[in-house]
Amino acid sequence: MPFHSLRGFRDYLPPDAGARSEILRRMRAAARRAGYTELETPCVESFELYQVKSGEGIAAETWLFRDKGDRPVALVSETTPSLARVYVDRAKSEPLPVKWFTVSKIWRYEEPQAGRTREFLQFNLDVLGVPGVEAECDLLCAAALLLDESGADGLYAFRVSDRALAEGLGRLYGARDPARFFRAVDRYRDRTPAEFEGELAASGVAAERAAELAALFEGVGAGIPPSGLDAFLSKLATRGLDDSARAGADRLRALFTLLDRAGLSDRVVFDPTVVRGLAYYTSTVFEAYARSGDHRALFGGGRYDHLIELFEGPPTPAAGLAIGDQTLELLLRGAGRWPDGEPPLDTYVVSVRPELHAEAVAIVQDLRRAGLSADCDLLERSMSRQLKEAARRRCRRALIVGLKETGPGAVVERDLATGAQREIARDAVARPA
Repeated sequence: MPFHSLRGFRDYLPPDAGARSEILRRMRAAARRAGYTELETPCVESFELYQVKSGEGIAAETWLFRDKGDRPVALVSETTPSLARVYVDRAKSEPLPVKWFTVSKIWRYEEPQAGRTREFLQFNLDVLGVPGVEAECDLLCAAALLLDESGADGLYAFRVSDRALAEGLGRLYGARDPARFFRAVDRYRDRTPAEFEGELAASGVAAERAAELAALFEGVGAGIPPSGLDAFLSKLATRGLDDSARAGADRLRALFTLLDRAGLSDRVVFDPTVVRGLAYYTSTVFEAYARSGDHRALFGGGRYDHLIELFEGPPTPAAGLAIGDQTLELLLRGAGRWPDGEPPLDTYVVSVRPELHAEAVAIVQDLRRAGLSADCDLLERSMSRQLKEAARRRCRRALIVGLKETGPGAVVERDLATGAQREIARDAVARPA
């Protein structure tokens, strides 16, 4: 009986596995350039860790089982609880601010669909210990660098809002069930106007007020650009926002000022329909979305100032975001920017006769020790087939050992892009071109 991968799981074969590795290499390098250091946590945690943050409902999408000690454990369904656990253990000695990034496999038992599998990679950025919007600015600047370096430059933008402002809108428009109101707002872009107004009504908003709020969101369109932010927020304030909502509006003004100075005004908009689904977000929330196509969300994040305390740590302001590999891959493939695979080999060493294989191996080792990527044939193939293999692997050059016309102690170097070739000394093969 043939075996297949389980539903919601994927195999990644060459060259796709190499392409994924290359994307992660670029993203890791970008995170380090932005001042983030890498944290690695286990792929299995105590199930209680997730219950602290999300309650009993988390079990529905968690790969939950009991270990040999009959303890409830789970495959990691998100990285933030693990990060909180680590930080609480180190809080007294860890200098602030903390800027960590993690690259983790995540498992969630949910319905597979385009851009969503049951096992995926997630790239997280988190900042702890910064109470002001400087943290959110740093996260979005770092996220922009990561996306640009991955090949998504020009393909995305950020939607930004504030939960306190959204809560204030709910109170202003008469919502009696804040959780339902948030769910309605969060799904606004996936609903018809009638459906949206119906969901608002279910949260306690009167029909007339629901129509008024729907009209307000419709006027937002694809989002309010930085140049129109102050006017829009001032107009909202005149409708009767309370102090908490006004504070949220002030945070947005401060954040957008920083983002403008950081050069991100071309890729950030205010969107009051962004509230994010997770209950632990406390103020600023944001997501990246594709500029074209279905405008799908690429990642989400925000501020979670009370999470560390849930894990019995000291009061610690915090903000973070998580980028999933599946949605990023769809974006890059759709734009024709998915890498061909891992970076090509620099050199392929070709031996004209099988008895020269040992010399080819020696040259390959010299090249690798010098920091160059190199390989040679292992199947005693003909010279022409070895050269075809070198071309298939996108090598920069071939070094041919054993041609009759070659002088003593020399090899032939062939440029595989132009076909030009020259004779070089054997002891010079590992020198820079």
